[in-house]
Amino acid sequence: MASSLAIDGLSAAYGTVRVLEEVSLEVRAGETVALLGTNGNGKSTLMKCVMGMVRPSAGSITAEIDGARHELTRLSTEAIVELGIALVPEGRRLFPRLTVEENLYLGAFRGAARARLRQNLDQCFELFPVLRERRRQLAAHMSGGQQQMLALARALMTAPRILLVDEPSVGLAPLLVRRTIDAIRELKEKYSLTVLMAEQNFTQAARVADRGYVIVHGRIAFAGDSPAALEDNELIRKFYLGM
Repeated sequence: MASSLAIDGLSAAYGTVRVLEEVSLEVRAGETVALLGTNGNGKSTLMKCVMGMVRPSAGSITAEIDGARHELTRLSTEAIVELGIALVPEGRRLFPRLTVEENLYLGAFRGAARARLRQNLDQCFELFPVLRERRRQLAAHMSGGQQQMLALARALMTAPRILLVDEPSVGLAPLLVRRTIDAIRELKEKYSLTVLMAEQNFTQAARVADRGYVIVHGRIAFAGDSPAALEDNELIRKFYLGM
């Protein structure tokens, strides 16, 4: 069954520093939605709120999975992962002194994933053949693009229903950014995932997103119902397209 995510009136702060202000957005079943914003506008904080890593001061985050609704602000990070929500964090956050295969095994945290570990591992190697070739290599010795593939594959090992991807283009050369975004699209289509992707590279995000939101100073400044609507927006033209 389909999975969706709804955020309503979300506010969050680090001490006295307010980061998110009444953010509302939704990711409908089977969509890829882009959350666009330059550095420091709250994208990563929103992702951490969804995962239970940052507790919001107000608002709700509701995931609907297999017909059941779950209020994520009441759950621990472990419980959220167990529901089938996975995060590919900014900067990849791999275990550098573990091998590719060991990093992938660590992704199979939740019960549903452990039950199909071998199947998920084969799927990762099919989707990213370089990981099979380098399965015994330490993650620290891989290129940035290969590490990003590993981070995506590790998330796939959780057998997710909803996938959060935070700044997948950071630190990658333009060609590798394109390959990474293509991999996210392939993941979504092949495994019928619902995807929320935080990104500041508008051109690449628009290639795979069904629609998107622009976040400025912790508030949603614009919601576009298509890539074309986003491109036609003044904020996008100013901050992303240099127009």
